[in-house]
Amino acid sequence: MLNTIDIVVSDLEASMAFYALLGLDFKIDEYSKEHAGCDLPNGLHVMLDTVSFRTPFLPGWTQPAGGPGNMLCFEFPDPAAVDAKYAELVEAGHRGMAEPFDAFWGMRYATVLDPDGNGIDLYATLEVSA
Repeated sequence: MLNTIDIVVSDLEASMAFYALLGLDFKIDEYSKEHAGCDLPNGLHVMLDTVSFRTPFLPGWTQPAGGPGNMLCFEFPDPAAVDAKYAELVEAGHRGMAEPFDAFWGMRYATVLDPDGNGIDLYATLEVSA
């Protein structure tokens, strides 16, 4: 059962601020200032760990290079909300990877990058024309 996602980050505070813009409320762990967690209503737990926190447990690990290491997908209630959130994130200084577009699979879609270059997809179902 998948119940936790751990994202390795270079700057915990910057990552917490970014994900707060997407509605995730991370709390720094009382035992380590380099680890934060967020419980989602669906039971999924998301963690942010600094590189310096994780590397002692992962001998030989290096951060991915050349593109997003992960893609997290956030659903929105309608296409206008995708456009608004994309604009908010880009205006806050985060890099847009794909501006909002109507995808052939029936969704409004956009992608931004978090502070560590992970892809963040924003999407909503397009209304079906009658």
